[in-house]
Amino acid sequence: MKHSLRKYLWMHAACIGLLPVLVFAQTPDLAENLAACKNGRETCDRSTLTQSELLALALTDHARVVSNCRNGQEPCDHSKLTEREKVALAVADHERNFSSCKDGRACDPSRLTESEIREWSVAARQRNLADCRDGVGSCDYSKLTQAEAGAVAGARRQLNLSDCKNGAGQCDHSRLTAAETNEVTAAEHQRNARNCGNGWDDCDRSKLTSLEADQASFAEHQRNLVDCRSGAETCDYAKLTGPEASTLAVAEQKRNYTACFKDYGYCDRSRLTPSEVEAIMTGQKHAPR
Repeated sequence: MKHSLRKYLWMHAACIGLLPVLVFAQTPDLAENLAACKNGRETCDRSTLTQSELLALALTDHARVVSNCRNGQEPCDHSKLTEREKVALAVADHERNFSSCKDGRACDPSRLTESEIREWSVAARQRNLADCRDGVGSCDYSKLTQAEAGAVAGARRQLNLSDCKNGAGQCDHSRLTAAETNEVTAAEHQRNARNCGNGWDDCDRSKLTSLEADQASFAEHQRNLVDCRSGAETCDYAKLTGPEASTLAVAEQKRNYTACFKDYGYCDRSRLTPSEVEAIMTGQKHAPR
């Protein structure tokens, strides 16, 4: 009898000892399930939720339905909306449809009021006028008034002149007047001289004046000198003058000596002079250890 009682008490104590472990093991599962329910995932098991969690979940589900309906997303169940939410949704849908019509996006014009249709027509007319004036979008010249067509012609002529002068866009030289052609020719010459002077593409040296050619050559020489001083791979040492090459050689000899002396940076000891080698040896001999 005592043996059985002792065995029962031992098993009971063991179960009590394992209880926190079991609770701890279940806690993450419950948390994961609650998260799955809140996110509307199929793995949600509502039977494990507490009453307060079910209430909170109902509010979350309702908010998701309202959000989906307002944003035109699925699932949207109108039957789950309150009367006030249905009214607010109808207002939002109407305003969104009206805004889409005014902006030239897909919409349902049949849902617009008469005043909205008039406003939509004005917006469409203005949009077409802007497209024709700027040469973009779907321009319908047949919808322009005579005054609008004249204004568009003037705007397109100015746009073409700007494109030709800047070497960008769609330039049609055949639409330029004699005076405009002269402007464009001068602008093209200046742009070519600037491209050559800066070493940019689209440089035609044959179109440069003697002075411009000299300026472009000087600028190119200066860029090469800077590249050589900085050790850039684009340096062409063959284009340096004698004095420039000598100055660079002296600077490089000094840099190499400093690197060898400080044992820091690229050092080529074969290029050191005897006096530099002696100075380095002397300096290293007296350096603190």
